Amino acid sequence: MNKKQKKMLARIVIAAVLMIALNFAPVQGALRFILYMIPYLVIGYDILLKAARGIRNRQVFDECFLMAVATIGAIALALCESGDYTEAIAVMLFYQVGEWFQSYAVGKSRRNISELMDIRPDHANVEKDGKLEKIDPDEVAVGTLIVVQPGEKVPIDGTVIEGTSALDTAALTGESVPREICPGEEIISGCINLSGVLKIRTSKEFGESTVSRILDLVENASSRKSRSEAFITRFARVYTPAVCISALALALIPPLVLMLAGMQPQWGSWVYRALTFLVISCPCALVISIPLSFFAGIGGASNAGVLVKGSNYLEILSKTKTVVFDKTGTLTRGVFEVNAIHHSIIAEQQLIEYAALAESASSHPISRSLQKAYGEPIDRSRVSDVHELSGRGVIATVDGVKVAAGNGRLMKELGVPYQECRSIGTIVHVALDGRYAGHIVISDMLKPTSKEAVQALRRCGVSRSVMLSGDKPETAAAIGKTLGIDEVYGGLMPDDKVFKVEELIAGRKNEREKIAFVGDGINDAPVLSRADIGIAMGAMGSDAAIEAADVVLMDDDPLKIAKAIRISRKCLCIVYENIVFAIGIKLICLVLGAMGIANMWLAIFADVGVMIIAVLNAIRALFVKKL
Repeated sequence: MNKKQKKMLARIVIAAVLMIALNFAPVQGALRFILYMIPYLVIGYDILLKAARGIRNRQVFDECFLMAVATIGAIALALCESGDYTEAIAVMLFYQVGEWFQSYAVGKSRRNISELMDIRPDHANVEKDGKLEKIDPDEVAVGTLIVVQPGEKVPIDGTVIEGTSALDTAALTGESVPREICPGEEIISGCINLSGVLKIRTSKEFGESTVSRILDLVENASSRKSRSEAFITRFARVYTPAVCISALALALIPPLVLMLAGMQPQWGSWVYRALTFLVISCPCALVISIPLSFFAGIGGASNAGVLVKGSNYLEILSKTKTVVFDKTGTLTRGVFEVNAIHHSIIAEQQLIEYAALAESASSHPISRSLQKAYGEPIDRSRVSDVHELSGRGVIATVDGVKVAAGNGRLMKELGVPYQECRSIGTIVHVALDGRYAGHIVISDMLKPTSKEAVQALRRCGVSRSVMLSGDKPETAAAIGKTLGIDEVYGGLMPDDKVFKVEELIAGRKNEREKIAFVGDGINDAPVLSRADIGIAMGAMGSDAAIEAADVVLMDDDPLKIAKAIRISRKCLCIVYENIVFAIGIKLICLVLGAMGIANMWLAIFADVGVMIIAVLNAIRALFVKKL
């Protein structure tokens, strides 16, 4: 609890004790009134002041005005009739209890998000004259060498120059397993260094670093309202004046009708009904619990490594029925690796060595994959007479052996008979001195959880999965079949992917069924922006993803897509529960109040009780670990 909450709790306890004690005090008349005003003012002075300010600023109709009118009216009735001020104090007391619960719930949600905010670094260590100097991260220029010691947060994005360590990325990704980091690897701000000392060359200013972008995203999430929130805001603007006018009509019209009919007007009874009606009608449960549900949902999602840019996107995500995947980096690792070697007439490692050396002058991803598989430093002095043949491969002399490495077209041109390969991926055929030596299969590896992720989406109500790929249609189709994806489109350029998503949007039968696009954020910004909702995966360090996407998954596990949808649906379910429950109970109690069946105590339950139940229900949106 913060200081303000502790102060409010003390006021609640003092007012409650005084109210109970005064029920046993043998005092009457003016002294009784004065004594009861003490707990009333202790618990309600701030509500009365807010109501007065609202009247002065011509913003009359809010819950403070309703509470002030209802309680002052109840006190006036007690003065004129029974002298029982307990109901007036109880209305204000339980209203403040509800406000305290609401404040505590919001605080809990904020603390959940503030755990994410703990990724903000306090300082950066810069080495000067052989000593470490702590400076503000904002003052660190691009290219500065900074030192991160064990237990410290990485303050700015950069590249590890020296040192190895394990990183705690839980605050960013929601994953508890530490990630190993070595020299030459990119490192992002917000991670916690667990073991070794790291020297990092910064690649960005602090304001452009991952940690700053994420914090800005989360802090601004509440400004993007969902349709449900917008509806509640509009509803409250119309509803509150309407119930005030209805209460006034209830207090005046029936007594006047009775007077005209020559009967007793019973002013006290009808005014009491009107005051009860006012207390019941207070829209706190809706006005507080609906935004709180979304706020808690965004907080819970952030703890799971799912950053949602606003409650409007949470609402759209819950209605997603079609998920469109970009293949590379989303369902596959986006890194080409040697997957197999077939029909080799020499040792497999020797075949890799010849191919890697022959391709060493090329900057093509295939060349990098071969060099990685070779695993040794490339000695360029062993390579001569290199001829790169566009779209076919390369011919070079390696250690005096003429090596041809490329596709089937190259083998045909050289007149070398070769073995066809049905494996999925890029096939590099190798010929040594004009003799076929075998072929190497290089492919983009599927992520281990990709197939399970597609199944998880189907289980959570996504009826259609689509994969877009720049690969050859037959390669894309084979991957799609392996993963169980419904529709696969291959051979697409980035512009084609935008067109295909637009085609899917135009062709849907129901506007309420939303289409999500999932990409890795590298070349997907146009498509992420065009879909109903854009989801960027593995977005740690990807500025384009954080800018273009509506939902950002901080690691590259495709299972998080289904989790994000389940979180959004749980949140929306809670929102609808609160709307139906609050409106239903209030309508029943309003009718009972107008008929004179409900007294002020039932009115207190209809207002404060409903609000507390709705707030406690809203807090459930925070708990998403088991989803």
